[in-house]
Amino acid sequence: MISLADIRNLIIDMDGVLWHGDRPMPRLVEFFDGLRARGIGIVLATNNASKSGEDFVAKLAHMGVRVAMEEVLTSPQATAAWLAEHAPGARVYMIGEQGLRTELEALGSRVVNDDELPFDATHVVVGIDRQLTYAKLVEACLLIRAGARFIGTNPDLTFPGDRGIVPGNGSILTALKVSTDVAPRIIGKPEPEMMVQALRRMGGDASNTAVLGDRLDTDILGGQRAGLTTLLVLSGVTSREQLAIDPVQPDYVFDDIGAVLDALS
Repeated sequence: MISLADIRNLIIDMDGVLWHGDRPMPRLVEFFDGLRARGIGIVLATNNASKSGEDFVAKLAHMGVRVAMEEVLTSPQATAAWLAEHAPGARVYMIGEQGLRTELEALGSRVVNDDELPFDATHVVVGIDRQLTYAKLVEACLLIRAGARFIGTNPDLTFPGDRGIVPGNGSILTALKVSTDVAPRIIGKPEPEMMVQALRRMGGDASNTAVLGDRLDTDILGGQRAGLTTLLVLSGVTSREQLAIDPVQPDYVFDDIGAVLDALS
C-alpha cells in the first residue's frame, strides 16, 4: 500500500463512482480539475460493455469533463485488444451491444452475427445485452458446446442504474456457464488484464498507482490482484454493512469522489 500523497496515477471506475445512470456525482467537474492540477494521470477503466470508448468520452463531455480517448479503457476495448494479441482475425459470435461490436471490429475481429446459419465462429464473446433473447443464448450455447472459445468482457452480476441495482453481464455468463459446463475467460475486472493494459497506457506501476472503484468484487479485488493500492467509494454498489463483513478489504474508504479529492489535497 502506498500513501495518498504518493499517488501519481489513478485507475478509476465509472458507474457508481462518477455517475449513477445519467446523473453525475456531486463535485464531478471539481474532482477532475483537482486531479489535473495535481498532475495525477488517469485511466477510466470500466467493466461496462454497453458503450464504446467514444461514447464515454462524449458522456463525460456532456457532464462538463474533458478526457482524451487514451484515458478511457472499457472491457470491450480490453477484450478486443486481448483477441488481437492472442487470436488475430478471430471469428466472433457476439452477445452484446454496438459498443462491443465497434471495438471488436476496430481491432480486426470479424463479427459473424449477420451471417447465415450455422455460424462459423472461433469465439463467443459476451457483454451486457439489454436486448437479450433466448435465441441468442441458444446460438451461443451451441457454439460453445461445438468448441468455440467462451470469452466474457466482465463478470459483474449487477450494476447501479437510474432506478436501482439491476442485472449485469455476469447474469448472462452464468446462464451460458450452466448450460454448457464451460467457464468463460474473463477479460475485465477482477482479472488483471485490464489493470495491466491501464498501467501500460499511463506508464505507471505499483509504486505510484492506485485503483478507485465502488465494487469490492471487481474494482478492489482487481486492484489487489494487480498489486495496486485500492480506494473504495461508497457511492455505488457497496454499502458500509457489506464492507464490514466482506473478506475483500480496500486500503482506503471514502464516501464519494469529493471525499477522495479532499484527501488528496
